[in-house]
Amino acid sequence: MRDMYPKNGRVILHVDMNSFYASVEMSYDATLKGKPLAIAGNPEERRGIIVTCSYEARAKGVKTTMPLWEAKKLCPDLIIMTPDFGKYRKASIAMFQLLSQYSSLVQPVSIDEGYLDITDCYSMGTPLEIATIIQKQIKDELDLPCSIGIAPNKFLAKTASDMKKPMGITVLRKRDVPVKLWPLKVEEMHGIGKRTAEKLNKIGVITIENLAKANDIQLKQLLGINGIRLKARANGEDNRSVDPDAVSEFKSIGNSTTLPEDTTDEMIIETVLNKLAKSVEERMHRQQMLTWNVQLTIRYHNRKTITRSRKLKNAIHKKEDIFKSAKLLYEKHWSGEPIRLLGITAQDLEEKKDSTKQLSLFTFEQEIKDEPLINTMDKLKKRYGESIIKKGVNKITNKKHITDGSIEPTTSFQKDFLRDYKFGKKD
Repeated sequence: MRDMYPKNGRVILHVDMNSFYASVEMSYDATLKGKPLAIAGNPEERRGIIVTCSYEARAKGVKTTMPLWEAKKLCPDLIIMTPDFGKYRKASIAMFQLLSQYSSLVQPVSIDEGYLDITDCYSMGTPLEIATIIQKQIKDELDLPCSIGIAPNKFLAKTASDMKKPMGITVLRKRDVPVKLWPLKVEEMHGIGKRTAEKLNKIGVITIENLAKANDIQLKQLLGINGIRLKARANGEDNRSVDPDAVSEFKSIGNSTTLPEDTTDEMIIETVLNKLAKSVEERMHRQQMLTWNVQLTIRYHNRKTITRSRKLKNAIHKKEDIFKSAKLLYEKHWSGEPIRLLGITAQDLEEKKDSTKQLSLFTFEQEIKDEPLINTMDKLKKRYGESIIKKGVNKITNKKHITDGSIEPTTSFQKDFLRDYKFGKKD
């Protein structure tokens, strides 16, 4: 059996749950199976959009992020359910616990997908046999469908899992890249969004093959170091390891909301900011975090969006302090135009257990005796960099970048789930 595995390489599985939220709802209510089902926000409000939908709904043209009114027009018999995150979290934990039975190297990248390194699992069978067993076990025990990609690295495994849905298993080897990937449009490659594709198209990079053979200097000028990484991916190269500890590496906690109506009413705006601050406080409390930087997002009626942030002299975590910081940003930067969306994000996070002293932003003046120390620290930071000295803290920094593909973009709920998974909060 050992001969079925590479001598020097790795065998990586990417497990991707199919239409996860909708599938979980079907596992709880069998009468929903085979019907067009969508998980969406409040249909009475403008922010009611499709979060995910069943394959029966997709067959009618319903898509993720589509407004509810448009989805209903395409599929009049569409069943709409609001999200039940308690169910989804429970199902996801069960899925990852199941995966951990096969390998200690399991890396969740979102609530419904993750990687396994099964390089040393040859005693369990061939890679294809293991993938088949995992898929069947998830279906039998959790009543949830998934697709699995099998490849020598994470990029190819992720790409392979997207090739057959639902309930597909795909093997993608590096030697398959010229035949299976190169003919595709560059925007179809995992890790390339619409804007990046547009930039690449302007320099004649239309297909993945074009990217695989593109000029390094030109790519670096256009996209920075990420251009070189994308070229490597286009050639089937990816040296990232499956890292179980990577799930805790995120740098912000935030919430945003679309207002029911565009408004300039300051009482309404402050009420929304207060609710957002409360939501951020609750999530920070759950993750036992403090923040050193509060960011405000404002989207206007014409969809123009601005983000402004405020670095703090002391870490905060209470709703009142988060609200006051956001309000200061709002008062300073609001143009007076009608607002469509507001968001508050806590950045530069620090774990509470690593902080020797937690001060309110608006009471730090009382600690004036520390002023000489603060001035000295500021001087050291300016000369040697931010990381040279800290006052009893261990800041959480994002060591890996989304552009590197090391961390998948996730929703706020997914971020919280990943930290809970990492630290074993599986209640």
